[in-house]
Amino acid sequence: MVDELTDTARSEALQSLSGWDYDAGSKALKKRYVFKGFSAAWAFMSRVALLAEKMDHHPEWFNVYNKVDVNLTTHDVGGVSHRDTDMAAAMDAFFNA
Repeated sequence: MVDELTDTARSEALQSLSGWDYDAGSKALKKRYVFKGFSAAWAFMSRVALLAEKMDHHPEWFNVYNKVDVNLTTHDVGGVSHRDTDMAAAMDAFFNA
């Protein structure tokens, strides 16, 4: 079982995640990725989808052409957990690869 991160732990995690913000209303981490085109955005989403299946932790996302908007929250705990920060770090690694 996972626990929701404390405000302090969440703030510390966000310091190491470039471009991610916390939305208090949805209790989620949020970020927009922008790619050169649709194929690059889709390839990114495919890589993340395979990892999400392995982690059993699936992002909420929205794609239009070259943009992918991501919301990460752990519904079971009603907020952000280490599962979200781990997924965010992995998504950034895929984006920067």
